[in-house]
Amino acid sequence: MNAPAPSGLPVVVIGAGPIGLAAAAHLVEEGIEPLVLETGPQAAAAVREWSHVRLFSTWGEVVDPAAEKLLAPTGWVRPDAATYPSGGDWANDYLQPLADALGTKVRTGATVTGVSRSGRDRVVDADREAQPFVVHVRYADGREERLFARAVIDASGTWTTPSPAGGSGLPALGERAADRITYRVPDLRDPAVRARYAGKRTAVIGSGASAFTALAYLAELAKADDGADTKGLWILRRGISGSTFGGGEADQLPARGALGLAAKAAVDGGHADAVTGFRTEAVERDTDGRLVLIAEDGRRLDPVDEIIVLTGFRPDLSFLAEIRLDLDERLEAPVELAPLIDPNQHSCGTVYPHGHRELSHPERDVYLVGMKSYGRAPTFLAMTGYEQVRSVVAALAGDTEAADRVELTLPETGVCGGAGLFDTPDADQEAAGGCCAPAPALIQIGTPATAERGESPSAGGCC
Repeated sequence: MNAPAPSGLPVVVIGAGPIGLAAAAHLVEEGIEPLVLETGPQAAAAVREWSHVRLFSTWGEVVDPAAEKLLAPTGWVRPDAATYPSGGDWANDYLQPLADALGTKVRTGATVTGVSRSGRDRVVDADREAQPFVVHVRYADGREERLFARAVIDASGTWTTPSPAGGSGLPALGERAADRITYRVPDLRDPAVRARYAGKRTAVIGSGASAFTALAYLAELAKADDGADTKGLWILRRGISGSTFGGGEADQLPARGALGLAAKAAVDGGHADAVTGFRTEAVERDTDGRLVLIAEDGRRLDPVDEIIVLTGFRPDLSFLAEIRLDLDERLEAPVELAPLIDPNQHSCGTVYPHGHRELSHPERDVYLVGMKSYGRAPTFLAMTGYEQVRSVVAALAGDTEAADRVELTLPETGVCGGAGLFDTPDADQEAAGGCCAPAPALIQIGTPATAERGESPSAGGCC
């Protein structure tokens, strides 16, 4: 098959999550044809996997303006801007209607297995930019297809690639063989899941908002009638400082700040014990089949029944192997973006708006956006992703002035100075931009004003 000229081809968007669908809405607004490829059976497949989680941003902060314009003719009514949606609310009340409005521009059950320039592997220079992109797709029914595109926007996220428990970034010895390890905050609304943790001793490995939520979650279970003897063991790779629990009331996203306060309450209330400076080397079984965590320094902890690993996520770059990307060697984020989000350099976790210039690569018209653009760094917000795709699409449309314009002000975390909420590479990327708190009002921490509105900022989880 001869490759067509790039002009007139669609822009392929990988991933029908919040940022991918927003990118498609902006493309439609600019008169550019999008084609969204989603590996899951329906739009927002990853978000649906944490439907029990409540976002720590309000409805007013998680609806993209271009998407709202696209939805308006359908009769869609925006939810109360001041309330906090759960992941399920976000998917059902916004993302699925948005995918429906895009219609055939969204294909589900479509997994991208490779992206390249047509007829050019990553080595070949000759006439490279004149070639369209070729996107290899495998469908759920086993069919394969080759699609051509004028540009590629990768908004596939990091949900499917959680980081391991091992302190070196590799799985701990025995980790892969252990059958009682999870890499998600469990949904205790499910009776079977609840029974798995009730009355048990559970280790929580991680130092970000996901870990905060899991600790608070287990503490609330310990207070319930069926949770007697439920105990959490909080494993931190570093020590505890004054800012370990985040910005608290100083955080400009109150629900995000409340997560740290909820975790502190769990520790102060005796529902969880903290173990600091512990970098996991191995996971073994004792004679009773329980799990024993062993540190690089030789420490062995008392056995636990379950382990919840919440050490962040990392991007899957395998299907982009033939694309020329310029990625930071540590974060696996675009090299121009990395200095803005590197937790080794930014103690406060606050990230400033950025766009097409920071997200560009040597391969022209390829962009990693959304959580995937942050690589292994934390602190991602949906608002950041919406600004990213607004700028990227303006650049693809040739409107450099609009692409360079900043149209977003982000809230501060409230932990600037010294070690911050996201002070280590271990910081929880999922919590910072994806999910990590139970939607039910399991804990009630917040201001009287939020309590009067019926909100539970302590149950906020993401975005």
